[in-house]
Amino acid sequence: MARATLIGFSAVAMWALLALLTDASGKVPPFLLSAITFSIGTGVGLVARLFMPAADKSQKIPPQVWLIGIAGLFGYHFFYFTALRNAPAVEASLIAYLWPLLIVLGSALMPGEKLAWNHVVGALLGLAGTVLIVTKGGGLAFDARYAFGYAMAAVCAVLWSSYSLLSRRFPSVPTSIVTWFCAATAVLSLVCHLALEQTVLPESTGQWLAVLGLGLMPVGAAFYAWDIGVKRGNIQVLGAASYAAPLLSTLVLIAAGVAEPSLRILAACVLITGGAALAAKSLFQRKPTTAEGGASEGGARA
Repeated sequence: MARATLIGFSAVAMWALLALLTDASGKVPPFLLSAITFSIGTGVGLVARLFMPAADKSQKIPPQVWLIGIAGLFGYHFFYFTALRNAPAVEASLIAYLWPLLIVLGSALMPGEKLAWNHVVGALLGLAGTVLIVTKGGGLAFDARYAFGYAMAAVCAVLWSSYSLLSRRFPSVPTSIVTWFCAATAVLSLVCHLALEQTVLPESTGQWLAVLGLGLMPVGAAFYAWDIGVKRGNIQVLGAASYAAPLLSTLVLIAAGVAEPSLRILAACVLITGGAALAAKSLFQRKPTTAEGGASEGGARA
């Protein structure tokens, strides 16, 4: 479980590159960028198949798995882009980033899972750190005029948390299935681009390389790693630790000279890191031995 959790967290680390690489990709409209990068992400899955054990061709994939996967990947991006078009970016992003908290809370409803106080408190600390980053230390100004955009952002949070939790119900479905989720998302994104956007392609080699980087990692390998994490890892720890994504993203921007360090970032770092450590405390606890007389299995997993 610890190994799968770490693999899942590698997805969070890759998502930290999303802002920097998106900014470096130029003025490519969102749905076109999604279509291109998810096509590359599909290629990542096809290449990975060459190095993985052959899938059992006799295994039937339940129809609901296809619905969950495509709704999760395409649906999240569709509603996120819609939210940004209809509400201020700060408020929309913060609402959309409720998904880690929803994963932690929703995990209590999953078979075999147990929600402990440290999971909830850790997720709330992470949320507080995210508020500092997204709002840049300022206040929030929710305006009724943007109610539609706020609702679309809330749908984002519900979709991604639902995708992550429901994927856990199908642990026998191989991660290679994500290849086809990416392919479907690429096609649907292209349809949305043709219907809603004007085509603007990257203008330089550097911009094309940024698009390639997006497709290989944040919009490629990250989704395969996340699938392993949510199916076989500690779902509560992953949810709380996911709040590290905006922090890591900000640190990457600082390292690249795009953003400036501040006490606000330091405070967010303390909140998010502390929250993740609190949520993950059970992973670092020594497992009870039989000589210690049988602490319960449920207590060891909490």
